[in-house]
Amino acid sequence: MQTIRLRINDKIYNHLMWFLKRFTKEELQVIREDNEFLSVKEYLNQELEKVENGKAGFLTIDQLDDELEATIRNYET
Repeated sequence: MQTIRLRINDKIYNHLMWFLKRFTKEELQVIREDNEFLSVKEYLNQELEKVENGKAGFLTIDQLDDELEATIRNYET
């Protein structure tokens, strides 16, 4: 699947959205770049930068299992 990014004039926005809604979700998915999207994108870019710079912390499978078990115990009570 390909991704494109468009800047659309307000005059044609509704017409374009009407046209795009004619496709199924398997054929086309509209991704809105709202504040939440941009916030998550920035967070993920920062995390990727940490990995690429060698500053990211990693867990072993056993450490992850221990953390998940502790989280589950906290929510069970």
